[in-house]
Amino acid sequence: MSTTQGPHSLAFRVMRLCRPSLLVEPPLLVHPSDLLAGEDILDDPLAASRLPSLLASHLLPSDAAAADPTYRSRFLLRHPADAMGLSGLLLLPQAFGAIYLGETFCSYISINNSSSFEVRDVTIKAEIQTERQRILLLDTSKSPVETIRAGGRYDFIVEHDVKELGAHTLVCTALYSDGDGERKYLPQFFKFVVANPLSVRTKVRVVKETTFLEACIENHTKLNLYMDQVDFEPAQYWGATILKADEHQSEIYSPAKEVFKPPVLIRSGGGIQNYLYQLKSSSQSNGQMIVEGNNVLGKLQITWRTNLGEPGRLQTQQILGTAITRKEIDLRVVESPNNINLGRSFSVHFNLMNLMDRDLGPFEVRLSQNELAEDRAVMVNGLQKMALPKVEAFGSSDFTLNLIATKLGVQRITGITVFDITEAKSYDLLPDWEIFVDVK
Repeated sequence: MSTTQGPHSLAFRVMRLCRPSLLVEPPLLVHPSDLLAGEDILDDPLAASRLPSLLASHLLPSDAAAADPTYRSRFLLRHPADAMGLSGLLLLPQAFGAIYLGETFCSYISINNSSSFEVRDVTIKAEIQTERQRILLLDTSKSPVETIRAGGRYDFIVEHDVKELGAHTLVCTALYSDGDGERKYLPQFFKFVVANPLSVRTKVRVVKETTFLEACIENHTKLNLYMDQVDFEPAQYWGATILKADEHQSEIYSPAKEVFKPPVLIRSGGGIQNYLYQLKSSSQSNGQMIVEGNNVLGKLQITWRTNLGEPGRLQTQQILGTAITRKEIDLRVVESPNNINLGRSFSVHFNLMNLMDRDLGPFEVRLSQNELAEDRAVMVNGLQKMALPKVEAFGSSDFTLNLIATKLGVQRITGITVFDITEAKSYDLLPDWEIFVDVK
């Protein structure tokens, strides 16, 4: 839709440029009798009696059996080519069509002079206006079009990468001198709506120290989409690995697969493809710590093509996980014995890591005494508190704790705490873990 102010010599015409589609037509299946006789041949009994011999003389032996004067088999498909509806031609776009986020909007614009005299000094502008911004596509202010003759036109092409959803307006304006020298201003507006081609649903699950991200991509267009790339770009301090189902051995080592990576097809009208990524924090390997409260995992980069190669590209917003709490120190079990006997001392090797940029400690390591003595399944064998020296920034300290089991079977070790003497702060760092206690 366009609007103009007053009588104008010029007018804009806009056509969207996009690739043609394949021309598909329903196959026309003709019964052999239609080619040799009219439909009223059965009205004449004598002519109808001659029809089988007439068909047999004009058809190949394989087709003679298919001849049926009652027309009951005229739509039966006897050969694969019978059902082919492709004509071998391409069909130019008949309408403006749907425009999707991530595509490149390309438009052919023609400004026509419908008057009987030429116009001069034509300054043309083309802009895309959205709810949030206005983007200049063309501006001939510095080099105006000198003249457009009567009945002539001036053509140009503009392109815009669509990055916003919702209503868009292509604003075309022209400032020109009319035949009588009057300076005129022509604005025209062409509106279109940008839709979302894909929906991306994500789920985040945390298992111990590993985070799993599941991404479900659904196709909302009327065309099949071929995913060239679906990559997860992890945020700082994170590493990502895509998890795939087991493949056949011949597919894994196929030389062609190394050269050409086939795209993933997501069918039109609701087709779905799922992706699974394993995320691990890389903060401990480089001696740094994730900022407290930062729960940004990363974002997805998605590129695709349609049936005829029309490209598209989307980038999701930052995907959020569980809010991260800044840890000052971390305690881990490095090694514990496999065989633990009742009443016999066993040693467990621990590692205490300082995750801060300053020295911490000294520390005391002890086993919680909240339980009654007769209810304790595991006790410290020896001194109830172990003293540890200061741990430097981003450093660690190893130590061994001697324990003794007092009950048989599967037992749970709980309550190992670390106490910072300087700051008078206690840390419950180690999650409960189970051991199996056997007889001597």
